[in-house]
Amino acid sequence: MVARLNDASEITIPLRNLLALIAGTAIAVMGYFRVGERLSVLERNAELSSVQIEANSEFRILWPRGELGSLPADAQQFMMLEFHQLALDEIRAELDRR
Repeated sequence: MVARLNDASEITIPLRNLLALIAGTAIAVMGYFRVGERLSVLERNAELSSVQIEANSEFRILWPRGELGSLPADAQQFMMLEFHQLALDEIRAELDRR
């Protein structure tokens, strides 16, 4: 005898199996979205790391060249060095006169 399916067909399934199917589907859906979320977080972290690495590389190259400016402490030290150099030049000039 050939089974015919139509809108009046009925199926019977034990309640325990139905609940297991629903629970399995729910767990699979939650797992799928958690994996997707984790991938998104990892991609975002990789992008942020890439930006920071590029900025660090640019800083590493430009700072020693003086293209990014200098610290206020450096400017103060340079002024002090110039002052002491001028004072030393004056002392040497005075010693040369004697």
